[in-house]
Amino acid sequence: MLKVYLSGEIHTDWRERIIEGARDLDVRFSAPVTDHAASDDCGVKILGAEEKPFWHDRKGAGINAIRTRTAIEAADVVVVRFGEKYRQWNAAFDAGYAAALGKSLIVLHGPEHQHALKEVDAAAQAVAETPEQVVQILRYVLTGALPG
Repeated sequence: MLKVYLSGEIHTDWRERIIEGARDLDVRFSAPVTDHAASDDCGVKILGAEEKPFWHDRKGAGINAIRTRTAIEAADVVVVRFGEKYRQWNAAFDAGYAAALGKSLIVLHGPEHQHALKEVDAAAQAVAETPEQVVQILRYVLTGALPG
């Protein structure tokens, strides 16, 4: 079984498209919490309220980092999606962390972000523009089958 972590933007259906497209493959997917409120508030819900926004965010960031690092470390492949607003700092961190650990990395973004993400792309084994291309990569890795 191939373990794949799906990191990055949370405002589109790219994860669902990959999971659906790979349903016949031996893949187990994991991902960050994509509910913004739950992700932002996990720290204060678990560890208690904070008066200052910095500490509110810091508690949540720490707990989310535990989840993210654990999932990336357990993954065989990490897919990092940069959406329309490519300045998603957590996605850049996840890509760098995965690369530093020697994980196979697939970066997913549109051609309009090619220049801005050139260093991130250089760390990846593949750079895809669509979720369907990611599925084709996973299919090829697992079965050796080429599309169509």
